Amino acid sequence: MALTGSEVGAARDETGEAGKLVRVDPTRSIAFAMIVVSVLWRAQIASRGYLAADDYVLITQSTESPLTPGFLLTLYNNHFMPGGRLLTWLVTDAVGLTYWPYVLLMAAGQAVLSIAFYRLLRDLLRPSRLLLVPLGMFLFSPLTLEATSWWAVGANMLPMQLSMVLAVGAQLRYVRTRRKRHLLSLVLAVLLGLLFFEKALLVVPLVFLFTVCFFTDGGPVRSVLTALRRWWPSWLVLTALVGAFAAVYLQRSESSVRRPESAEEVLSFFTQLFGSTLVPGLLGGPWGWLGAGDGAAVVAPPELGRWIAWSVFAALVVLTVKRDRTATRAWILLGSYLVLVAALLAATRLGSVFSGIAGGVPRYVSDAVVVAAICVGVALVGIARPTPAGGEPADNESALPTGSPAPSGESEPTAAPSAVASTQRSGAAPAASRPVVAARSTRAGVIHAEAPDDPDPGQADEPVTDPDPALDPEPAAEAQPATAPAPPAQPEPEATALPPGDGRERRPSRPAPPEWLGPVPERYREVVTAGLALLLVAAMFGTAWTTSRYSDEWAKKYGRSYLDTARIELASAPPGTVFFDTPVPEGVVSDLSWPYNLQSRFFAAAGSRPEFVHETENASVLDGLGRVQVATIQGSNIVPGPQAGCGYLVPAGQTVRMPLDKPRDEWFWIIRIGYLSSADGTAVLRLGAGSHSFPVKKGLNQRFFEIDGGGDAVELTVTGTDLTLCTNEITIGNLAPKPE
Repeated sequence: MALTGSEVGAARDETGEAGKLVRVDPTRSIAFAMIVVSVLWRAQIASRGYLAADDYVLITQSTESPLTPGFLLTLYNNHFMPGGRLLTWLVTDAVGLTYWPYVLLMAAGQAVLSIAFYRLLRDLLRPSRLLLVPLGMFLFSPLTLEATSWWAVGANMLPMQLSMVLAVGAQLRYVRTRRKRHLLSLVLAVLLGLLFFEKALLVVPLVFLFTVCFFTDGGPVRSVLTALRRWWPSWLVLTALVGAFAAVYLQRSESSVRRPESAEEVLSFFTQLFGSTLVPGLLGGPWGWLGAGDGAAVVAPPELGRWIAWSVFAALVVLTVKRDRTATRAWILLGSYLVLVAALLAATRLGSVFSGIAGGVPRYVSDAVVVAAICVGVALVGIARPTPAGGEPADNESALPTGSPAPSGESEPTAAPSAVASTQRSGAAPAASRPVVAARSTRAGVIHAEAPDDPDPGQADEPVTDPDPALDPEPAAEAQPATAPAPPAQPEPEATALPPGDGRERRPSRPAPPEWLGPVPERYREVVTAGLALLLVAAMFGTAWTTSRYSDEWAKKYGRSYLDTARIELASAPPGTVFFDTPVPEGVVSDLSWPYNLQSRFFAAAGSRPEFVHETENASVLDGLGRVQVATIQGSNIVPGPQAGCGYLVPAGQTVRMPLDKPRDEWFWIIRIGYLSSADGTAVLRLGAGSHSFPVKKGLNQRFFEIDGGGDAVELTVTGTDLTLCTNEITIGNLAPKPE
């Protein structure tokens, strides 16, 4: 059946629309694939591990407390994290002591964060395939592995990183448009971070440094004053938010500021932080890890790797600064933020028992990865010009700033033929020959943003002028005489021929883009290009190796094995099996977390909970592997008594003193007494200021009970009719499995 001309045209239109859907942006497609791979890879790494240390404490507190404002606002280790407490409480209330929901939450958080970061790069940077470099640095950085595997870290750091990305993006849009809605977005972004981690206060100076470094001109003083004057509403709302937060936080917190013990401690900390953790981590390191029990491993880079990382980083800084002066301010921004992070860590971590390894803990600098990736992107690609009023750019078609080289693989946009013809007919100068209204200055490599990228409807054709003549990039160009001759019209590019029957015209071809390696002499460019490619490949393999080694360390979870074994043993234990409430092994929950390291609290959300007592004739104990064992006491014993076959003879109504072979400090102890009694009665045992009364049964028996006291001897008194008691077995100490 023949088709009419209109049907053929409609079919062509449908084919064209389908072609548009097929012809997706390759950079965006690769970025999306990178995000998917990153999220799935990190989720797989997280799933190999389990809950660790602080996770158990947060879950226990959620089990014991109702969901109230007081609970949410309670600090944990001096950390303000109502958002993290809320999520933990909801998961615990729904599924108890389980790990997989936290893996899903961290994976979802990483996905949202990755998409937001990619969007920020698209808005901030010039269109270039090199955008994938900072994106990959952020997505696969080993320094952020803890935030996507350890819940106690992820509950703090993922929201803070998202807050950083959203706040910088909101400020970027406000600088370009002056729209008040972006101020609201800025406040909400910072508030998001503060609800999960008080360290998100650093987002405020980050936003200020970002504005000063990338959107002002001149020296440091002038740049700061310009930022304060031009975008004062941002600083006003952020100051109000910080003030309100400080009023809430300081009322509940205790000062965690410490003084380092020596200059060597400070030097060692900064050497670890920058030399072993940060710079190697940004380039795929540290390539080696040192296990830290159930917690995340700390960095242990080889010496050669450290020097190579620093050499590559220095070369990157030098090369980018020579290519584009904007890179200088990018590195200044990164350095300034790192100074803030290092100062905060030094003030709160040095002088403690953990100061020796504080500089080697990646989670302390995981927020710096966001800033580093942004700065590397600006240094490599440059900052994009905002969209001129009245038009929306196509993907990867944003105009590049004048006066700066275009990145590799991209070129300056060429005016459309129709636009050139229109200006020729109207007698006006072509757009390429007129100064761009509200363009950015490129003096000293700084790009200004004065034009809106999201104009309101109805304002598309209104020119946007720079209200500050001091920041106008080309004042002389706007002052040209009205009688100045117009420049010659530029010839229209020739359209590419199409196959017969195709009525469409293709876009004119673009001129070849400037070389990215412009500062490098021509004879060295091939060698430098090959070297850069090899370094990129080496960084990718190094990242994969580092991540794989971290995954192996994270999979070793003592707490998971202990909990799984204990659940099985408790479910099969005979009736009447009882336990004293003693701490779980140090490797599961640290003694520093007392009383949340007690078994009664550890198993509160586990489903299978032991039966705990304060006194019993036959006690059981969970050994270090989680197995149920017959209990005994390890500690101080009484010195053998003088009566042969009896030890110490204690008649009714008399008190007998029995020395210990080792004195006991004042503490909470468990006592076992084995005795032979002639009748039923009652006994009282004293240890220093502590005493305990227990029943005595006729015959050969034993008794376990708790006592709070200390000293070098015990005293035993018995009461009853015709009662005489013999004992040579009194032990004071801690429960332990009875040797088989």
